[in-house]
Amino acid sequence: MASKERIPRRPPPDFEESEAGLMGAISEDGFLNVALNDSNQYGPHSMIMLLGIFASITGIVLLLLMALT
Repeated sequence: MASKERIPRRPPPDFEESEAGLMGAISEDGFLNVALNDSNQYGPHSMIMLLGIFASITGIVLLLLMALT
């Protein structure tokens, strides 16, 4: 009996291995393309970097708002 998946899997994105290292691969394919579309093997690493950037921006905005009140 074949098991049916409740949530069907999407087809994997186009993926190309990069030999250039993390920063070289991100500069080849573009930061957002790597982070959001997983265009190479450094997608999870660049997503963590994107998370750090957004967390820093959010922290700075909250710090500025706290300083104003």
